[in-house]
Amino acid sequence: MTTHIPVGEWQRVKTREVATGDITLRVFDHGEARPGEPPVVLCHGFPELAFSWRHQLFALADAGCRVLVPDMRGYGGSGRPADADAYDILTLCGDLAGILDDVGADDAVFVGHDWGSSVVWNMALEHPGRVRAVAGMSVPVTPRAPAPPLPILRSRLGDDFYMVWFQEPGVADHALSRNVRRTLTAREIYSARWADRVDEEAVPPRWLSEDELGHYVDTFTATGFTGGLNYYRNLDRNWELTAHHEGRTIDCPSLFVTGSKDPVGQFMPAKGLDRVLTDLRGEVVIDGAGHWIQQERPAEVNAALLGFLSAIG
Repeated sequence: MTTHIPVGEWQRVKTREVATGDITLRVFDHGEARPGEPPVVLCHGFPELAFSWRHQLFALADAGCRVLVPDMRGYGGSGRPADADAYDILTLCGDLAGILDDVGADDAVFVGHDWGSSVVWNMALEHPGRVRAVAGMSVPVTPRAPAPPLPILRSRLGDDFYMVWFQEPGVADHALSRNVRRTLTAREIYSARWADRVDEEAVPPRWLSEDELGHYVDTFTATGFTGGLNYYRNLDRNWELTAHHEGRTIDCPSLFVTGSKDPVGQFMPAKGLDRVLTDLRGEVVIDGAGHWIQQERPAEVNAALLGFLSAIG
């Protein structure tokens, strides 16, 4: 059974403005802090918002967790620097450290989806002392690539592969913003071919109500998509900036969750997790689930997260 969270209920959640680096992040803050218990920080991907964790925020808080959910840099109510260089992976990790500093927490359990997974995996490599445990969804952690990723992606998957197509400033930005509702209800991976078709019916999936979709559409109509696209425009730069991660492992408790129908698995298979994750507590594959897993299958995702949190103490 699909459940929906009224937008008004989400909008009543307390927020805090967190100054970090060159921007201010809007962070949703729900649940009571308990002595000795780390907060749980939920990091969204593209094109999403803190709102994409609405099912988890309430469930985890009801279970006794303090939950911190930022609109990530470039999204929603957070700062959106114009310079693409402001979105490199070390800066994004610095944003997460800034959230912990703001609430006076030494460390946290970090959970990410899509790009948020890439950020939390790198957070565990860059700032291991601040990561009590880490969970990624959809995008697995992998050993460092032997060369910058974009030439590899271009040669294997072509210029129309979405990560490659996103590289030219202004092109995908315009295409995605032309019909925001269509973009947010797309049933395929973005590409130039997808952008050229303008007659698709923009019907939301069953797990997204018109009210919930409207919240996304209103927000991205106001902000555009450039902030999120700039994450992709740092792929090669991130590879250069993280040379010191070569051979490092993530030694805190970890979890990976994905859907059996997530298309990311076609080009980023979760092979070799144990080459990086030395304390992998589980690899959960939710049968029939697609990419937007925490919204599509919240009950199973919440159960996986609560089980993981209980096991790590």
